[in-house]
Amino acid sequence: MFGRAPKKSDNTKYYEVLGVPKTASPDDLKKAYKKAAIKNHPDKGGDPEKFKELAHAYEVLSDPEKREIYDQYGEDALKEGMGGGGDMHDPFDIFSSFFGGSPFGGGGSSRGRRQRRGEDVVHPLKVSLEDLYLGTSKKLSLSRNVLCSKCKGKGSKSGASTKCAGCQGTGMKVSIRQLGPGMIQQMQHACNQCKGTGEMINDRDRCPQCKGEKVAQEKKVLEVHVEKGMQNGQKITFPGEADEAPDVVTGDIVFVLQQKEHPKFNRKGDDLFVERTLSLTEALCGFQYILSHLDGRQLLIKSQPGEVLKPDSYKAINDEGMPIYRRPFMKGKLYIHFNVEFPDTLSPDQVQALVKALPPKPQSQLTDMELDECEETTLHDVNIEDEMRRKQSQRQEAYDEDDDMYGGGGGQRVQCAQQ
Repeated sequence: MFGRAPKKSDNTKYYEVLGVPKTASPDDLKKAYKKAAIKNHPDKGGDPEKFKELAHAYEVLSDPEKREIYDQYGEDALKEGMGGGGDMHDPFDIFSSFFGGSPFGGGGSSRGRRQRRGEDVVHPLKVSLEDLYLGTSKKLSLSRNVLCSKCKGKGSKSGASTKCAGCQGTGMKVSIRQLGPGMIQQMQHACNQCKGTGEMINDRDRCPQCKGEKVAQEKKVLEVHVEKGMQNGQKITFPGEADEAPDVVTGDIVFVLQQKEHPKFNRKGDDLFVERTLSLTEALCGFQYILSHLDGRQLLIKSQPGEVLKPDSYKAINDEGMPIYRRPFMKGKLYIHFNVEFPDTLSPDQVQALVKALPPKPQSQLTDMELDECEETTLHDVNIEDEMRRKQSQRQEAYDEDDDMYGGGGGQRVQCAQQ
């Protein structure tokens, strides 16, 4: 990150919060923080905001790199990200790092014992529309990290570890380089001494099973139950089955359902839609056909006697849509969208037969004289969407040509001079 060195701002506030001079040693800072934090702890009736201020001030001043930045540039430099001061740790975690819990007895408050929550692991799970209609179970094999069974996640045989001196236990280090007058470069990276863990384990004390890594890989088979009526994008959660880590509340494994496209049915909520193309004869004279449903049942679909199906019409069948989630005995509707396929041409005999069979055409009110005055026309087949796109393209090209001709493209037009 490159930036111009910020102007010097207030660099005494954190010392005043802890009640120590700017020359205070690390031991002086610890003693001042302990005394003030116990006094202002919310569990003892203290001010929560003051408790947070104390933790933040100590967090900055106890880190040599952050303290140097604060002394040189002040609080604003930390807020802008120099030294990572913008991300404050939980004040209760900082407090418990001194006392290993609560100094007030009783095992400490629930806030003092709070642990960071691990990240959830999200997996997509592809399912067919039949799976969502009938319900199904899928067994999936996954690998995850679990705490080492030998050292119980301590990483050492004795269970002991020390805070990394290189990063003061934060796991991160910040390097600042002067590039030129008033120009600095900040780089944040994992501490190479502790590999970002913030702890150091003696080589002789390392756990022989996990080699000090604290975790080991485990394969586990999860059985995912997809219930009837579940939706695309719905989540199925396995609490506490994600990667384990020391002093971290284990996250969840979450499966997100992804419905595969179906060749025949289209789902919208609890309803199903299906297309059917009829011939003109079927639309006028009646039809019947068999529709295979998602569960294998054969549905007989037929029109009413004398019914005429118009193009682009819909019919619905109640209780043949998708099962409703958690109410699988109730179902939505099945909608059938009917299209009518007309013949391209008719023979003269067919035309005569249709004229006799169909209702009579409306009588023409045009006289012979009016017809003689008319001009003959020819109808052509067109694809209206292609036609409109082509015309739009032509209009755009003409507009661009006019724009170029009259000095377009953002150029300034000639203006009349003021007399």
